[in-house]
Amino acid sequence: MARRKGLTFYQKEKKLNPTVIKDIFEMIVGGLIAVFLAFVIVFSVGMRTSVIGDSMEPVLFNGQEILMNRVVYRLSLPKRGDVVVFLPNGNQNSHYYVKRVVGLPGETIQIKDGNVYINGVLLEEDDSFDKMIEAGIAENELVLASDEFFVLGDNRNSSEDSRSGNVGAVKRDNIIGKAWFHMATEEEPVGLIE
Repeated sequence: MARRKGLTFYQKEKKLNPTVIKDIFEMIVGGLIAVFLAFVIVFSVGMRTSVIGDSMEPVLFNGQEILMNRVVYRLSLPKRGDVVVFLPNGNQNSHYYVKRVVGLPGETIQIKDGNVYINGVLLEEDDSFDKMIEAGIAENELVLASDEFFVLGDNRNSSEDSRSGNVGAVKRDNIIGKAWFHMATEEEPVGLIE
């Protein structure tokens, strides 16, 4: 028999270690369970709806999908600045309205010179909100009941909101939830609504 001269390499046979297989299986199963639980939690707490109209621009756009948290207001009250989803006057045949909370229960609201006054004091807001051309029913002082909220669209001059007689102050029972996330658009990725 002739022997080869030079270096020779032997390839060691690889064996699958049963503990490695078990660890990989546990990671896959654990990942699937985590994804399933996250899906169940988000969709049992949340609800998907669409924004109708341009009243919440530039934060939310017409046709944009949002996910709302339906549980948060069972545990707490909406706060000033929250974006809420509600049915106007509890009308089950209406589409969901999406607006920002401006006035809280027990407060006196009035719109003068295009600005919001709460209990006679000018509400400090950033410059992204236009001065309102129409005060609507808030031209005179409105006193909110213990279960009512005053809401406005961010695009103040293109919004049907609490200034409108057919919407008015929003009762807590008619608030479906808090706008939580907006779905991805061509302009923006998925994000929290602030």
